[in-house]
Amino acid sequence: MNFDERPLDDHSLALLNQYGFDSIPFFELVQRLKTGRLSAEANRLKGPIQLPGEETYVCLPEPGSRRAKELAALGQAAIDARQVGVIVLNGGMATRFGSLAKGVTEAVEGRSFLDLKLSQVAHAGQGCVPVLLMNSFATDEPTRKHLTRLENSCQIRSFSQMISLRCTPSGDLYFDENGDPSFYAPGHGDLPYALQRSGAIEDFISHGGRWLTVSNVDNLGASLDPRVIGLHIEKGAPMTVEIVRAKQQDVGGFPAIVDGKMMIVEAFRAPGSFDVNTIPVFNTNTFVFDAQALRSRFDLDWFAAFKKVNGESVVQFERLVGQLTQFMPVTWLLVPRRGTYSRFIPIKVPADLEYRKQELEQMLAAQGVL
Repeated sequence: MNFDERPLDDHSLALLNQYGFDSIPFFELVQRLKTGRLSAEANRLKGPIQLPGEETYVCLPEPGSRRAKELAALGQAAIDARQVGVIVLNGGMATRFGSLAKGVTEAVEGRSFLDLKLSQVAHAGQGCVPVLLMNSFATDEPTRKHLTRLENSCQIRSFSQMISLRCTPSGDLYFDENGDPSFYAPGHGDLPYALQRSGAIEDFISHGGRWLTVSNVDNLGASLDPRVIGLHIEKGAPMTVEIVRAKQQDVGGFPAIVDGKMMIVEAFRAPGSFDVNTIPVFNTNTFVFDAQALRSRFDLDWFAAFKKVNGESVVQFERLVGQLTQFMPVTWLLVPRRGTYSRFIPIKVPADLEYRKQELEQMLAAQGVL
């Protein structure tokens, strides 16, 4: 690592070494930022994009229906055979939660997001499903301490995503008011690289694992559902993406056809002429993968994300897990976002907990968690 312009202290260097900074092409990205090859405009796709038709999506069948029972039986058989694992995206910075690790904060009835997530897995998996927690440098230690206070029957393995340094828009290292470098976790696109770097994916497969679900720690709707596992197995694509009907306030990715290939496109990548208000469905960042697919080497793009820290403009280099849809066949699964069986109730700010309290309680009760 070369920080000749302003050397970093030993503690900062140790943190970078611990969390895989050397696996990030940081100095190359800085040069691309300085020369304009990384910018808000450079993030945008240059060619036209098309929205797919409704026939592209598969609907998750209603609980209790014959079709749902068939899929649930297929999925439960895989769970009982110890072929299914759960990945919880528990990293990031949780800046909208007061920079606390969101997974350890109280969500419902005095229980944390992680407590509820683990209970969902234990209830559906009956002790047969391992949980892989992808933490970040900011959530790693508080998560480990929190887990020692929880009673759960899950087999848990933690691994960490990478770490990076914020820059100024001109490409210099950003230092805060105390003169310290500013660290951040560079996006959930770290997932395949962190799985491989930690050895977690090889360990899962060596013990007979075949399928992995992935969801955000703040989306308690994304429980371990045998119907979803069964549908993924039946369709045969190495990746299943859960999508919901879009609302105007949604911010994130959506399925689109780019150069003949259907993939998740983030809104910030859409061409300037594209009307994001026409997006019919929205990516929930909940997936099922064939575990073997996550052993592959992917060349995910780095994007420049423009943020504010302490009122100052900074740049972060980030990767997005949704871009994996560019590299493998996908089943696009339309799931409900309202009601007792919603699979998408994200909690992004503390106010969301109060606003959606009743909905969360009803959904968790239906899952057998509350």
